[in-house]
Amino acid sequence: MRKQAPSGAVLVDGRTLTLEAVERVAFGASCSLSPSARLRVSASRRAVEQAVRGGRLVYGVNTGFGHLANVSIPKEQLAELQVNLIRSHAAGTGSPLEEPVVRAILALRANCLARGHSGLKLETLLRMLSMLDAGIVPVVPEKGSVGASGDLAPLAHVALALIGEGDVFYRGKTMPARVAWKRARLQPVTLAAKEGIALINGTQVMTAIGTLALLRAERLAVAADIVGAMTLEALKGSHRAFDKRIQDARPQRGQRVSAANLRKILADSPIERAHADCGRVQDAYALRCMPQVHGAARDTFRFVREILTIEINASTDNPMVFAESGDLVSGGNFHGQPVAVALDHLAVATCSLAGISERRIERLLNPALSDLPPFLAKNAGLNSGLMMAHVTAAALVSENKVLAHPASVDTIPTSAGKEDHVSMGVHAARKALSIVENTATVLGIELLAAAQALDFHEKRPGRGALAAHRFFRRRVEAMERDRVLAPDIEAARTLVLDPSFRTAVEKAAGPLS
Repeated sequence: MRKQAPSGAVLVDGRTLTLEAVERVAFGASCSLSPSARLRVSASRRAVEQAVRGGRLVYGVNTGFGHLANVSIPKEQLAELQVNLIRSHAAGTGSPLEEPVVRAILALRANCLARGHSGLKLETLLRMLSMLDAGIVPVVPEKGSVGASGDLAPLAHVALALIGEGDVFYRGKTMPARVAWKRARLQPVTLAAKEGIALINGTQVMTAIGTLALLRAERLAVAADIVGAMTLEALKGSHRAFDKRIQDARPQRGQRVSAANLRKILADSPIERAHADCGRVQDAYALRCMPQVHGAARDTFRFVREILTIEINASTDNPMVFAESGDLVSGGNFHGQPVAVALDHLAVATCSLAGISERRIERLLNPALSDLPPFLAKNAGLNSGLMMAHVTAAALVSENKVLAHPASVDTIPTSAGKEDHVSMGVHAARKALSIVENTATVLGIELLAAAQALDFHEKRPGRGALAAHRFFRRRVEAMERDRVLAPDIEAARTLVLDPSFRTAVEKAAGPLS
């Protein structure tokens, strides 16, 4: 995943965390707990302790879990109950989640706990943040969550590291958690009543992965406008389809934004002026309908952003602690359906960005559809040009279609039928992130092709497209003869996600949305 420099500590208060702040923590920023959150957490802990002293029977505090909720646990075994919960639920499998994802999970779980409805000790929450700051990152297997009661298995692996068990990443190495705590000169947590379940009931795994995926997808939406504009110029396409009057006649928000971007990027184009009277009435949909397709993705991303912004500042624990009344109430806020559905939408919408990009790549490389050399090769025949780059793009687009099947329509009962409807939210999140990564590569291949195609033009493209071309050429040389394409594709993929690419275009064309 792309790395970025942290800039200042992120405030954890359970109320105001932003998606961008989560990304900053994922890539290294530290966290600080707000004074108001400290008061709420302490108050909720007092409510739990009062319930335990009063002998009230409360799920997960002095009972078993899931189907075993009818089993009462003696006071002297409540701490052991919480540790047993963490150990037994750490049942994940598969490759470890990347370190930035796990850092995001930690930040999100801390922010959830900071709302004061979970009943854990303030000391435990502060130790979580110390673990983040120290760079102790739990090893969390990517598979094992069904998305209710929350992301139990992966969050249990996070909690396992917090109590000094399991494995962690620390200073570039994998080691036992107890060793990392010692090297960091910190002490792991000793759990008390309610704390184990407070650490693992929630949607933070699906939400962390989804947050990082969404932010990358939003960057790709802007990149799609930039790269699509370059392709349009290389193919001598018409600018008329982006006329503001057309967009206002169908005022879909995303469509209007994309068309406005295209108008800015394409402004003052000598290529366009040179073919203004060529007689072509209209272009293929992959060119003409960029605002409609890119815009639909934008509208979906806006919906997903709303859902995730609410979720990262929500209480998803069970039972919920209401300190004012002293009530501990069982509910279902841990169920991941809102996030799972949103991330399925993210996956589908991002597919469309890749699909239309692949069609533009085809038009650039197919001499029957352009006035350009076959596969954009100089001395075609001896050289194959970008022939196989298009095959790679096609493969990724087809893979996206398989991955786009919604996860949230599936469910399977677990826990002896107690948990009889689940969200599959982590499945949705992981699939969405894979689609976003594939789409970045497809758009990178289009950028590679569009830049090569523009090299065959004597006249310059619009000022934004020209800036994009020059920016790209400072990083990837034009192809004079065949060479290994994989490094060029990787460079282009990285570039479409790099904010500096957008900034370079905006300096020439004005702000993009």
